[in-house]
Amino acid sequence: MSNPAQAPGDAAQARPLRLGTRRSKLAMAQSGMVAEQVRALTGRAVELVEITTFGDVSRENLAQIGGTGVFVSALREALLRGEIDFAVHSLKDLPTAPAEGLTLAAIPVREDPRDALVARDGLTFESLPPGARVGTGSPRRMAQLNAWARSHGLNVETVPIRGNVDTRIGYVTSGKLDAVVLAAAGLNRIGRLAEATELITADAVLPAPGQGALAVECAASNQELAAQLAELDDPFTRAAVTAERSLLAALEAGCSAPVGALADLVADEQVTELRLRGVVGTTDGTSLVQMSITGPVPASNDEARALGRELAAEMLAKGAAGLMGEREL
Repeated sequence: MSNPAQAPGDAAQARPLRLGTRRSKLAMAQSGMVAEQVRALTGRAVELVEITTFGDVSRENLAQIGGTGVFVSALREALLRGEIDFAVHSLKDLPTAPAEGLTLAAIPVREDPRDALVARDGLTFESLPPGARVGTGSPRRMAQLNAWARSHGLNVETVPIRGNVDTRIGYVTSGKLDAVVLAAAGLNRIGRLAEATELITADAVLPAPGQGALAVECAASNQELAAQLAELDDPFTRAAVTAERSLLAALEAGCSAPVGALADLVADEQVTELRLRGVVGTTDGTSLVQMSITGPVPASNDEARALGRELAAEMLAKGAAGLMGEREL
């Protein structure tokens, strides 16, 4: 029986918050982590609403379907229709252009941004046998893995694969592939990081822009919820990934293009600066443009974006545009 004295806003406050998430084990784990934090922040129940995206049902390689936005569009549409209150994305899946009517309310503390190798017999990349088959769905990884192999006189074959973490690791355990490369953050979030045989240094393979970070998005009109979610935001993570994504945007490249980027802190005699590294390459690894820029830690998103644009301009001057298969014009 309803309480006649209940204020109109009380019912909305009592209703559980609806968190939109993809259905994969990894997405559910990531969303569950954020749900717990939001429960603690707001005192409200949070229920997960599972949404299937185009990227989940398509069996095409991401480079073929145009990877930009394929894992987030359905979630964003549900937000705009009011079917969910907020959504959690892997930041590296998020298009660089802002979405009208939505706000990126929080970017929590980033997980390990590196890639991880899961290989048979405990092998590292440099100990793989001649002709080893290495699976990845990422042109970025293909470009850098092939370049890394070539620089060490190794002969590996990069094989395009799709599927969730279980499927990808299954290619190794079944003997179909010698190794696969996955994001270390994803493995850690589902409790399988111990299966990695090597955490790949960023000096060898730069991660995708924003890799290891999550994006918490809600309707721009829901200012109260946006302010609450903002409590989860980590200013340094936001500055770092903003610089990385600005580089990607300035290169006019989509998130399935062969572009890697990582912004990290560099301490030199107690003076801390932000170093942004970027790489663009052909998927066979024969041509890479890899450069870096270092500057003061950005005090604002505008400063972070400027750092990304500056490095992109230098990379384009060195011929980066000609190495990208997919460009957003």
